[in-house]
Amino acid sequence: MIARMLFGADPFRNIRRLQDEVSRLEFPAVNVFANQDGVIITAELPGVRSEDLDILIHRDSVTLSGERQTETEEARRGYHRRERRRGRFVRTVSLPFVVDPNKVEADLVNGVLTLDLPRAEEDKPKRINVKASKEAGHG
Repeated sequence: MIARMLFGADPFRNIRRLQDEVSRLEFPAVNVFANQDGVIITAELPGVRSEDLDILIHRDSVTLSGERQTETEEARRGYHRRERRRGRFVRTVSLPFVVDPNKVEADLVNGVLTLDLPRAEEDKPKRINVKASKEAGHG
């Protein structure tokens, strides 16, 4: 009863709102798909041109950085609400293993970046064949 009087009907509403705001700051939104051979990352980058995008691969992480171009003055004057960020961004994603930077492929189509990140050969698990040998003392 006292909590309702102090905080309203839902005392956690403001916490959820803050969490939503923080999540919105993580730009770009990414999906990461992994299997034993590599990783595919898709990132939503509306308004980002390929020449304004940098991708850095280092061992088991990938960093996307760039700039979303600003709108024209006419567009800015007409806003009732503005939630899409503009300007510089940096986002680093940790990967489950080391990738081969020489085999990475990147495509930006309709505002969606797709990165194909093959796993480095030296990082792939190796199967070891066990030879059967004659046991000592038999034969």
